[in-house]
Amino acid sequence: MAQNTLKIALAQLNPIVGDVAGNEQKARAARAEAARLGADIVMFTELFLAGYPTEDLVLKPAFQDVCRAACERLARETADGGPAMLIGLPWREGDALYNAYALLDGGTISVRYKVDLPNYGVFDEKRIFEPGPLPGPVNFRGIRLGLPICEDIWSEDVIECLAETGSEMLLVPNGSPYWRGKTEERFNIAAARVTESGLPLVYLNEIGGQDELVFDGASFVLNADCSLACQLPAFEESIALSVWEKSDLGWACVEAPIVTVEEGEKADYAACVLGLRDYVEKNRFPGVVLGLSGGIDSAICAALAVDALGADRVHCVMLPYRYTSGESFKDAEECAKALGVRYDTLPIAPAVEGFEALLQPLFAGKKPDITEENLQSRARGTILMAISNKFGSMVVTTGNKSEMSVGYATIYGDMNGGFNPIKDLYKMEVYRLSALRNEWKPKGALGPDGIVIPENIITKAPTAELREGQKDQDSLPPYEVLDEILRGLVEEELRVCEIVEKGYDLETVKKVERLLYLAEYKRRQAAPGVKVTRKNFGRDRRYPIVNRFRDQGMVAHKNDEALQRATGQPRMSSMDV
Repeated sequence: MAQNTLKIALAQLNPIVGDVAGNEQKARAARAEAARLGADIVMFTELFLAGYPTEDLVLKPAFQDVCRAACERLARETADGGPAMLIGLPWREGDALYNAYALLDGGTISVRYKVDLPNYGVFDEKRIFEPGPLPGPVNFRGIRLGLPICEDIWSEDVIECLAETGSEMLLVPNGSPYWRGKTEERFNIAAARVTESGLPLVYLNEIGGQDELVFDGASFVLNADCSLACQLPAFEESIALSVWEKSDLGWACVEAPIVTVEEGEKADYAACVLGLRDYVEKNRFPGVVLGLSGGIDSAICAALAVDALGADRVHCVMLPYRYTSGESFKDAEECAKALGVRYDTLPIAPAVEGFEALLQPLFAGKKPDITEENLQSRARGTILMAISNKFGSMVVTTGNKSEMSVGYATIYGDMNGGFNPIKDLYKMEVYRLSALRNEWKPKGALGPDGIVIPENIITKAPTAELREGQKDQDSLPPYEVLDEILRGLVEEELRVCEIVEKGYDLETVKKVERLLYLAEYKRRQAAPGVKVTRKNFGRDRRYPIVNRFRDQGMVAHKNDEALQRATGQPRMSSMDV
């Protein structure tokens, strides 16, 4: 006779890609905790044993073998009568490799395969895995469990099949990366599947940073009436027990924790902290070093680093030259003192003047220009890399998305570094998050409370200080304008004329678009950084370096007549091409 109560432990954990032994032990420890809580079964996230996303690592037969062996060891351990396990791993059957989810119980293994393989944005699973057949439920001690995997719930087909074949609940393992607004999007998708199927749904998501991606957790449970029955925290590990009861109406989660999760800019900041922390920790760097200039970008990167790693693992270096103002000296020193980090000053004049003397015979008769300005940035980058080489600390690079979009950065100079926590934040977002951090600190952050970024850094005009009196807006539109134009071009892929219709100057928009395309070669050589927006540079936006297309700002045509009015030419038919 089937049981009428069920206790499911939700293991929202932080696996490491490729560390199969470590992930196996993490699963084993979580099972022990689930047993202590009285759970019948413990649920893990998508591809947990391998780590997610594994990318092409999963194509190595040796890696597949190690994952399978780990799964089989864990399965044998479930013969002890303790909690069963639901765990993700790559699974080969013959010539086909699947993204699989396995039920381990009583020493046996039952497997279901992912059907809908995402192939957009940061995902390219179709080139790695074979899609599985439409699945039926697995039988767990008389209860029919539907096990759709992540993307399987983003359309109706898999859930419809599971409902029609007798599933009593939906347990969904996920590797769903964070981007702004993702929490609401997940709820909407889950609620749609619950409404269509009439089944309760567990949405279990991993947490942790993996290269550019951050997984925020924020797992939840919806009952069949779409009411929220469980909400786990964002950006932290959690093993939580959910208690289920069966009535004439089916299964319902009657007891589980519900916590508040960070949203909006607080979530963006927490994602940047977690992404930086895991990149440093998982790559086993002892700490980080960065140039602290007295500007807003380096200041927030220093704050993020201290929140992620603690002040004792962060080394800030002021690298002044003749154009460095007294104000910058003061602001950088105050920021370092507020954060409690090691702070050194290394004037770069000997390096810059040495390069200038070396190049003088070749440059004779040429006026100083951006070349000499870039020598300053490249001297700084070389010095930071030397410190990194000597002491093992990773260089944090500090360019924001606005600058990376238009190439307002020096390759082999201020772009030097291993990781950039603000790579996907526009300049105005950097200002807002800096002000936010001065009045709030995320849970688990290791930095001090209170003001850590001096007010003057937030309010003064931004400048690279590469020449006398230089300001960023000598070369760029005001950041309030630039950022909105860039959102239109990058996130929304709008036509130039559509951005102009929003009230922006045509020539300014065309200039920004030109700079955006020209800077592609720099971005290809930039350090990875935390993904925060829906479309980041690298995984999401893949543009050619050689690219002569420019949008001339023609009026967008909605039909042939509109096109003819805009260009004076009729639209070509397929016969004309």
